[in-house]
Amino acid sequence: MVFWKLNLREIMTHKIMIRIDIYLTNNEVMAISEALKKINVGGLTVIKKRGRGKKPPPELHAGKGSMIFQPQFTEKYVIELVVGENQKDEAIKIIRENSTRGKIFVTPNVDMIDIKTGDMNND
Repeated sequence: MVFWKLNLREIMTHKIMIRIDIYLTNNEVMAISEALKKINVGGLTVIKKRGRGKKPPPELHAGKGSMIFQPQFTEKYVIELVVGENQKDEAIKIIRENSTRGKIFVTPNVDMIDIKTGDMNND
């Protein structure tokens, strides 16, 4: 379904899904996952990545403590989930309550299609 080809009535009744990407510097994945289960968020994806932010990671001592190494990248944890528009605010509140550092990116998804069944825009 192409959003800009809908008439006003179709736009008002079209169910928009929200994609939330959470980038964490600390491993707080389980706390967030368990809290999101309480509001019936069905599935989520967790990815372990390496990246860098504005602040450099802490120095590491290598070679029996005689050498200091400054790593370029640190481990990051990314959680991806899709919720209905009615769950967005509550999901963001839960994420903020159960994490200490990181970023939350919220993106509207116009359509979501289940590959197996062909169902559109179901949670």
